[in-house]
Amino acid sequence: MSTTMASSQTMTRKWYILDAADVPLGRTAAKAATLLRGKHKPSFTPHVDCGDHVIIINASKAVLTGNKLRDKKYYRHTGWIGHMKVTTAGDLMEKAPEKAMALAVKGMVPDTVLGRDQLRRLRVYKDSQHANAAQKPEVCPF
Repeated sequence: MSTTMASSQTMTRKWYILDAADVPLGRTAAKAATLLRGKHKPSFTPHVDCGDHVIIINASKAVLTGNKLRDKKYYRHTGWIGHMKVTTAGDLMEKAPEKAMALAVKGMVPDTVLGRDQLRRLRVYKDSQHANAAQKPEVCPF
């Protein structure tokens, strides 16, 4: 019995939808990262981009447990000396919940060219309305 290796020609991509309402942010991000990488498929190959498209809805209703709304901080640098910007998770969830969810998923995919290609298939919406109904997304199987 030989081992089959996935290739970009043999891959078929599906569209999945994840509802983040009343679910911890990290749990939703972990499911999305698994679907984006293709680890749920029996033909998963680490060096091939074999993942699916993921739509996350209701990102504004995602839950952060404990004191994360107050204590968790997101850092970014403007490029100028001394210009480190700090945002708390509560502020980010209030202003841009899509960005908070996307940053959580970004931290769970590889920091390589392959991971950047996988992140292009992620779509995050803050409410239940999304613009991808034409792709006929399925509800996440797990």
